[in-house]
Amino acid sequence: MSNYSLTVQATSTRGIVATITTFLADNGCNITDSAQFDDMETGRFFMRVSFDSETGAELDALSDAFGEVAEGLGMTFAFHDNSRKMKVIIMVSRFGHCLNDLLYRWRIGALPIDIVAVISNHMDYQKVVVNHDIPFHFIKVTKANKPQAEAQIMNVVEDTGAELIVLARYMQVLSDDMCQKMSGRIINIHHSFLPSFKGANPYKQAHERGVKLIGATSHYVTADLDEGPIIEQETVRVTHAQSALDYVSLGRDVESQVLARAVHAHIHNRAFVNGNKTVVFPTSPGGYASEKMG
Repeated sequence: MSNYSLTVQATSTRGIVATITTFLADNGCNITDSAQFDDMETGRFFMRVSFDSETGAELDALSDAFGEVAEGLGMTFAFHDNSRKMKVIIMVSRFGHCLNDLLYRWRIGALPIDIVAVISNHMDYQKVVVNHDIPFHFIKVTKANKPQAEAQIMNVVEDTGAELIVLARYMQVLSDDMCQKMSGRIINIHHSFLPSFKGANPYKQAHERGVKLIGATSHYVTADLDEGPIIEQETVRVTHAQSALDYVSLGRDVESQVLARAVHAHIHNRAFVNGNKTVVFPTSPGGYASEKMG
């Protein structure tokens, strides 16, 4: 029995849920999980439905048949095979905690993705990546060669068929052109001090200011630096008794966790861009996707 999911976005109107569920029932599908959100502020409707195809219906056939239904209600939709692993490129610079965390979760099956390449502007993690039998691409980036470097990155994206880029502490600002080409398909992570503590040593700055909470934010990348729609956030308490190095250690942990949760939500088609924010559906009522990641 095949397990699929259907994601829908539309202008909010009466009868959308009934239309979707009736279609699936009429086509021999049994719903196993459903989540929906009606944004009263924007007038937008979002829904994700997981279902088993008891008749063995193919996704293409379901999509073609649903297209006529969706057109009448102005829906944007997509059918997904839940057993298919999304092709992902990870990009990293010299801080490897997020990369190592993603590789570990991938290796134990907690993050079911197909890592088709790791790209870096440094050679620090070449051996780590190659030892995982993953292609490593060193693409040096300078002010002079930035357009050429991004062209190389996009060539890797196209050659591998990558559907998502994860910036695992990749410390280069992407151009507006690349952000637009990959809109909704690049996820970034940063500490939660922005814009309060910019530049070098943000954790040292935070320690000097005596902050009581540190954390991390993961978001979709847009042309506005670190201001894209937020997917996931987390904080951890710190005290006056902890050092700046303690802040750094805690910060690395929370950055790794938050990035993994954001990627987990995206690859399971549970994250929807809703203007300047997102709608992120949990795995099951009362529990976020990260809870099933261990």
